[in-house]
Amino acid sequence: MDHFDQLKEGITEVVITKHFKRDSHDFDVSTIIDSDHEGFTHLHKYEENISGSHVFRALKDGTHYVYAIDRGHRLIFLRAFSNFREYCKFLDDKKAIEKMIEQV
Repeated sequence: MDHFDQLKEGITEVVITKHFKRDSHDFDVSTIIDSDHEGFTHLHKYEENISGSHVFRALKDGTHYVYAIDRGHRLIFLRAFSNFREYCKFLDDKKAIEKMIEQV
């Protein structure tokens, strides 16, 4: 059982940020929630812990989907990136990620 699956059992709510909706308006988040690996190069790749929130990513068809499980056990879909450099830049800005999680 991977890290996401251990945390998944306690999820109380699923939140999709406005950024995520804009970045990936037609993405079916249930594929991540259900751990449906079909079509994903990576799924539930653990990135890091930012102020108690566990940050993950999934990679499908060249798009990086970034999501987190916060201290309140909410699954929060943060952003989606088709550009790897933009994705890396986003991950480097831990304060912005922390703020994004707190504001939803």
